[in-house]
Amino acid sequence: MVFLRKLLFPLGGIYWLVTLIRNWLYDLGFFTSKSYDLPIIAIGNLSAGGTGKTPQTEYIIRLLKDTYKIAVLSRGYKRSTKGFVLATANVSAAELGDESYQIHTKFKDISVAVCEDRQTGIENLISNTNPDLILLDDAFQHRKVKAGFYILLTAYDDLFSDDYILPYGNLRESAIGKKRANIIVVTKCPNTITEKNKDEVKLKLNVSVPVFFTSIDYDVNVYSSSNSIEVSEIKTKEKVILCGIAKPKYFIDSLNSGNDKVMIYTDHHNFSEVEISELNELLKDKIIVTTEKDIMRLNGKINSSNLYCLPIQTKFISEKEKFDSILTNWVKKLN
Repeated sequence: MVFLRKLLFPLGGIYWLVTLIRNWLYDLGFFTSKSYDLPIIAIGNLSAGGTGKTPQTEYIIRLLKDTYKIAVLSRGYKRSTKGFVLATANVSAAELGDESYQIHTKFKDISVAVCEDRQTGIENLISNTNPDLILLDDAFQHRKVKAGFYILLTAYDDLFSDDYILPYGNLRESAIGKKRANIIVVTKCPNTITEKNKDEVKLKLNVSVPVFFTSIDYDVNVYSSSNSIEVSEIKTKEKVILCGIAKPKYFIDSLNSGNDKVMIYTDHHNFSEVEISELNELLKDKIIVTTEKDIMRLNGKINSSNLYCLPIQTKFISEKEKFDSILTNWVKKLN
């Protein structure tokens, strides 16, 4: 893979030029971005996945849902449907996409929708649900809509300042795109991060907006449809660890006993009938632990009390109150 990316390095220059011209034309107003009267927050990244957008979106939902009527809009990556789909009691993960379905199942008191065209999606949400606030999940590059507030995520061990443009690297656009951000959140930080480490990261990112640092906060339990087991206990058991996420190392390391069978799939992997059959065989005498996102695609296909998932949340290492205050004050001014 590394060798192939090196061969594709010249294409990165073309991709960089195309994205640069596109953004320049939007900045000049040659291409128009549509604004809306209600607060719209875009959560996204410059890289192609793996920065923790869904946990960050869920954090903001928890922060604001008791005060405002929230709607979440995503494109619904790898869903089986097209166009605008509003989550209802009868919608499936296949129709909505795993991440949107995850949010829908966890937060019943908010509206969740998917649409490839964010303008169409926003206008349908406004007419159907009349929200006070819309969160755009994974919309940093979607410039047909001008959000009022942009939150840019970058992973601690894969900073956008250290990366390269696709296809040689993982950046969807050059690091110049950071200028659109109102806040930057450095995700997946080690809990041992020091102030010196933070200062070094800020120096690399070279931005004038506030920079915050978060870590992965896994639940103390794993959960099946009918049971829960403490992570400390299940970590000692021989089991199957299954994941189809962009960067699986953190998840695997949090559970691995050293004797486990580890099954890694591509991000948003759609399980085939053959794979489902194989997993059902494994579940007859093995415990399988998977991610919240993966279990959305397995529920209804696998009926076993031996299938568990490990929930995840974003945890601010410091300055949580400052982040909360910036966001809540901005939303309050527009409502």
